[in-house]
Amino acid sequence: MSFKTIRQKQNNKKFSIIDNSFIRETFFVVKKTTLGLSLLTTSMVAGGLVGLAISFRDLPNVRTLSNYSPSETSYVYDIKGKLISRLHGEANREAVAFKQISPHLKRAVLAIEDSHFYLHHGINPNSIGRAMWVNWKSGGVVEGASTLTMQLVKNIFLSSDRTFSRKLSEAVLAIRIEQVFSKNQIMEMYLNNIYWGHNNYGAQTAAQSYFNKSAAKLNLPEAALIAGLIQAPETHSPFFDYQKAKKRQKVVLDRMAALGWITEKEAAIAYKTSLKIGKPTSWQASKLPYVSDTVMQELKGKFSKDIILKGGMRIQTSINYATQQKAERAVKDGYEKLRKQGISAKDLQVALVAIDPRTHFIKAIVGGVNYNKSQLNRATQSRRQPGSSFKPFVYYTAFASGKFTPSSVINDSPVTYRDGAGQLYSPRNYGGKFSGTMSLKSALMKSRNVPAVVIGQKVGVRKIIDVCRLLGITSPMRPVISLPLGAGDITPLEMANAYATFASNGWYADPTIILKVTDSKGNILLDNTPQPYFVLDPWATSSLTSVLQEVIQRGTGRAANIGRPAAGKTGTTDNERNVWFVGYVPQLATAVWVGDDANRALGKGITGGGHAAPIWRSFMKEALKNEPVKNFHGASKFSRPQAKK
Repeated sequence: MSFKTIRQKQNNKKFSIIDNSFIRETFFVVKKTTLGLSLLTTSMVAGGLVGLAISFRDLPNVRTLSNYSPSETSYVYDIKGKLISRLHGEANREAVAFKQISPHLKRAVLAIEDSHFYLHHGINPNSIGRAMWVNWKSGGVVEGASTLTMQLVKNIFLSSDRTFSRKLSEAVLAIRIEQVFSKNQIMEMYLNNIYWGHNNYGAQTAAQSYFNKSAAKLNLPEAALIAGLIQAPETHSPFFDYQKAKKRQKVVLDRMAALGWITEKEAAIAYKTSLKIGKPTSWQASKLPYVSDTVMQELKGKFSKDIILKGGMRIQTSINYATQQKAERAVKDGYEKLRKQGISAKDLQVALVAIDPRTHFIKAIVGGVNYNKSQLNRATQSRRQPGSSFKPFVYYTAFASGKFTPSSVINDSPVTYRDGAGQLYSPRNYGGKFSGTMSLKSALMKSRNVPAVVIGQKVGVRKIIDVCRLLGITSPMRPVISLPLGAGDITPLEMANAYATFASNGWYADPTIILKVTDSKGNILLDNTPQPYFVLDPWATSSLTSVLQEVIQRGTGRAANIGRPAAGKTGTTDNERNVWFVGYVPQLATAVWVGDDANRALGKGITGGGHAAPIWRSFMKEALKNEPVKNFHGASKFSRPQAKK
């Protein structure tokens, strides 16, 4: 039988088999193989099935396979393409094209599952006759006659019930599929759908799990081993019993040799080859769990859960893997130092968020000290009082009003206000002392409470809340007199992004951890190209930055000095329950929060400057090692805003 005759027998369909060598090998085998049944028997069987087809008009339309997309695993990558985690439901699958699967695996699968695949039209009469005889004798379905095409039908369209009606439906659909799709298309669908054990579906995911490589790179010993798993994946799994998997591998290799697709010597060498087995990938923990959780949280706001877990997304994050590791190390080291300094709070935690002011992309996010012990992402999910780290919003509002400059004078002396409920409120400074007349610059640099409250009353706390909204802070805020001292609860992410807007001199964008999302074919589903817009007065912002630089140089934030121009603010709440340091350089803005999960006091004398600022400094020095030193724009470059009447 010539190759031309074989092609004519495939209903004139394109017959591009795996590669030229495989075509020659298959042709060689075909010459030695007989169908076992006469043409008359074949016609009778086929004719009978055609008759059955009339009775199965309610079967699915196989043409829907043209648009069929199996559920696929979504992958999360860092900004440079390093895999961070996999997101999937029950099925862990990555679909690949036919040409991206090793010829060794294609041969091995055909040898053990359906060696006549490129000859039949969806059913194999030899197998059907044998199975019918065995099943008739047993009085039930105990032996299958499934071709590769029939297996595909069962996996996609039908249940796995072992009944005669299901087997007949399977045969009818298999014939229909062979009339619509080429052999290579059918085999591609099969190899991407079949279950390979341990929640791995499809050849690509199986290759990654068992051998830590792509399906295209599988060699003969590896291909034979995983081809042998199809019959009973967990039973023959090398993860459970390597020797049992090797015995099954030998069955596949011997079958390939018997068919003439490999030599007996090749089979023997492949069997003797020791294989390096990988490990299950389906439920592997994320390499950067706080990053993965933040990605998932953001995706849920844009896509359904089914799309996220089954849509085969490729999610490129804004995270640099190395920078994230530096952030996690800074948090862990900082936590250990806090313990050594005597902080004994039972549920002591540290959170850190870093944002690029030029894009508002999240560059690092750490939601706690130990993810394995607590999965709460405190960077995005915990709202805490920011204390004095809230004051820059107050002073910016004052500068933007046109009525105040950093040199304006304020009186730091006892004051009393009556709140909306008629209660008297008298703000106090940390330490209980007053400094008298001082400049706004000095008041912020020394973090005096009374001047902040006084300024808040002069500019209006509702105006301060408006500024916070411009900066992306959405947490609830009440226009109370004590708001300038950080009376509201805010997340570290909100604080970091607000300060990033100061760092960019007024350019704002919503923070995001996702650069781009595509489907498995490269089609763009989400593009987060930066689109910042101007929200702040440049003169007021630059004036604020100049004062916040003094906080680090000569004020409460001296422990945050990193040897380059930087601006920031400490924060310590009443009874030392929360301590903060939030600061920035032109390329990076970072918020660090330290507190107790139960909101218990950390201890007398615990401050943002003494206990949060060192963690900020440790991270920033490492994160900025390869970044050039940049200066901030001076306020003199911008026009001062006019006071509103």
